[in-house]
Amino acid sequence: MTRRRPEILAPAGDLDSMKAALASGADAIYFGLDEGFNARARAENFSLATLPGTLALVHRAGARAYLTLNTLVFEPELPVVEDILRRIAEAGVDALIVQDPAVALVARAVCPQMEVHASTQMTISSAEGARFAKGLGATRVVVPRELSVAEIRRLAAETDIELEVFIHGALCMSWSGQCLTSEAWGGRSANRGQCAQSCRLPYDLVVDGQTRELGDVQYLLSPKDLAGVMAVPQLVEIGVHSLKIEGRQKGPQYVATAVQGYRRWVDGVSAGKPDTGALRKDLADMTLSYSRGFSHGFFAGSDHQTLVEGRFPKHRGAFLGRVESVHGRDVRVVDDEAGRPWTGALGQESARPDAPVGKVSSPLETEAPVAADLSPRPGMGVVFDDGHPEDKHEPGGPLFRVERKGRGWVLGFGNPGPDLARVKPGQRVWVTSDPSLAKRTEELLERGEPEGRVPLELTVSGAAGTPLTVVGRARGGHVSAVASEVALAEARGGGIDAALLRDKLAALGGTPFTLTGLDTSGLATGLHLPVSEMKALRRRLVAELAEAVARGPVRTVNEGSTLESLRASLRERVQPAPRAGEDARLLPLCRTDEQLEAVIAAGLPEVELDWMELVGLQRAVERARAAGLRVTIATVRVQKPGEEGYDARIGKLKPDAVLVRHWGAMMHFLERPPAPGETRPALHADFSLNVTNSVTALHLLGLGLDTLTFAHDLDAVQLGAMLEHLPAERFTVAVHHHISTFHTEHCVYSHTLSHGRDYRSCGRPCEKHRLSLRDHKGLEHPVVVDVGCRNTVFNAQAQSAASLVPSLRSRGVRRFRVEFVRESREEASRVLAAYQELLAGRISPAEAIRRAAVHEQFGVTKGTMKVLNPTFTEQR
Repeated sequence: MTRRRPEILAPAGDLDSMKAALASGADAIYFGLDEGFNARARAENFSLATLPGTLALVHRAGARAYLTLNTLVFEPELPVVEDILRRIAEAGVDALIVQDPAVALVARAVCPQMEVHASTQMTISSAEGARFAKGLGATRVVVPRELSVAEIRRLAAETDIELEVFIHGALCMSWSGQCLTSEAWGGRSANRGQCAQSCRLPYDLVVDGQTRELGDVQYLLSPKDLAGVMAVPQLVEIGVHSLKIEGRQKGPQYVATAVQGYRRWVDGVSAGKPDTGALRKDLADMTLSYSRGFSHGFFAGSDHQTLVEGRFPKHRGAFLGRVESVHGRDVRVVDDEAGRPWTGALGQESARPDAPVGKVSSPLETEAPVAADLSPRPGMGVVFDDGHPEDKHEPGGPLFRVERKGRGWVLGFGNPGPDLARVKPGQRVWVTSDPSLAKRTEELLERGEPEGRVPLELTVSGAAGTPLTVVGRARGGHVSAVASEVALAEARGGGIDAALLRDKLAALGGTPFTLTGLDTSGLATGLHLPVSEMKALRRRLVAELAEAVARGPVRTVNEGSTLESLRASLRERVQPAPRAGEDARLLPLCRTDEQLEAVIAAGLPEVELDWMELVGLQRAVERARAAGLRVTIATVRVQKPGEEGYDARIGKLKPDAVLVRHWGAMMHFLERPPAPGETRPALHADFSLNVTNSVTALHLLGLGLDTLTFAHDLDAVQLGAMLEHLPAERFTVAVHHHISTFHTEHCVYSHTLSHGRDYRSCGRPCEKHRLSLRDHKGLEHPVVVDVGCRNTVFNAQAQSAASLVPSLRSRGVRRFRVEFVRESREEASRVLAAYQELLAGRISPAEAIRRAAVHEQFGVTKGTMKVLNPTFTEQR
């Protein structure tokens, strides 16, 4: 049975990669602009000036073009974004991929027909979150890479929005849109396209204050790459709309091998004829093009033992075996299955090397496991893993000779070649490259544009004495009609029939089109028309339709600025603040009973409770209420399908307010009216909703949120620009906190302190130990367990915006949050006292910082404006 085939969506960081994707059979391409606002700013990208030509190339190949405007937008940049959106719409982009709700809202104001896809950066991870995206006009959600097949199935059953699923490529350690490491540690924002790849750095593991030696396992946050081939049959069955390949910073060879491999596999699965033999060869090509080791990612659910290899952060290629001996320029390598890294063959992941023997079961193993089909050949490149992956000159080089010996190989090298004095028995050997793949990619790029990929349906009509009329309908809604200059005449013989028309009108070689339908029901029989006229009709029709297809969708683009009218319409929906006019107040956020006791002792009137595992939350609520405090409960940071019970549990505790941290929680509480005689809790949005401009802020306030927290990506200048357009009393500023750098589905506790795959088998070491990660500067970053065995890595240093408090108060900001992570009662008391004195005007900001003993900095980027300036020219 043939099922609907999902779209193969390919990355393009440059023109050659785009051409490779199109030539390899991609259905759609996604790419960014070098004018900015895309999450891969370091890719070569494409320019607005050449965008019409770029889109024409994609459309002539029968593919769709998705433009990534998937970063947050600062207030001064809104006019720039509006101008870019107008030019994009006029150029004929098929869809936008967006992170910031403001971009979706402005895009629809500029061009009401614009198709919008919610980026994975928006962190839409549930059906409730999908309803928020639909409210922005989004027709598709790019689901987080943390969802399993079962969770994707549930999401698809609970929403009618299209789902796009990452199927191949690099995995982010943090939930997308929720990573702040680049800002906190590197001074640049991942939410602004400047990811510093902090997850690919080495870290020391600190257990209960002591360094735990892990040998050559240093890259504790560097996940292997995703190769989701075994999930494809179920994803096809579920009906996901698009399978997405990651890789806008990789080259055309990577793109070509991935697209070709998934094109073959998806076509076979959709037709009920999967070819696992071809898949093995394709996996080998993909592995050699780029791989840190392949895994299922999260498709089979969490497996904290197989996601992270930990020994290297970069391309390794295919594992060949281990060195047995070295003789002159020859190296004998043994195919060592027992010593394979945790990735093993795809579908055969084992636990850690020192774990009990036995295969980890996987719900994706519906047939025999599929492994890459690879044998070393002369010319291939190899590298010997000496435990120093950071060394740019690891021993390795091209093979001159290969001889199969028993269950291994003899690898012969030339001179000059690798420094074999550094090659020792026991070292892992990796095949890293294959020159034949590069040659094949070069040949692919030399072929020119693909032809015959745009479906074309023809309708032919006419009668004696009238012209022959041909109407062509091409994919994308393009229609063109042409009529012959010579009238139809009675035929002396058989006359025009379908076979003749197909021969003369459908000779579409050298064009973008392929005939998929021919309707001759409107054509009378026994008629004649010169063949030259039919050919002329075909040429005219093809020329008109080719031009229309190249232009892309026909849309209405509104002239003039829409920003002020958009802001005005959004303001009309904003209700007055329920507690307007209150004086400035301190909002302590606690995570432990000790910290709550410090808040009570400080005499503060309210508290925010962030019991990350929810254990003991009810007891903390009761304790706070007994002390007369107003209670706000923080939701979890993200919520997957089937986890709606977390929000329901919070609702049952009847808090005075809820601190919502994801779109699903926001919709959950907005959509549920209070019970008779009760009032709905106040809804405060936390930083993780990433509010960085007035359009997004007004939209959220209009939906019914009571207050918003400024995103950590903002600096003081950008925050001030927002306040020019917004009611300051509706905002909270995090005046003292440890930045939550990573929020990850991967459990460092389980990975390093157990052999367990998940909470059912890990033994819960998180209940016995405290972990931190020590970076190359010697700073120790706490790792705190969240619900679902998720981890949040907090910045080692607390930071303060105390110096901004006087100016923010003068502008009307009234809510100042102080957050704790692992502070003791004494430490929390000292910090609270300092900020109480500051808000009362009894001490200076400098004195408050001294007493609190923190690092002075607002937001996560000290000088974000130097990285991405909100002027059009410097965005480049």
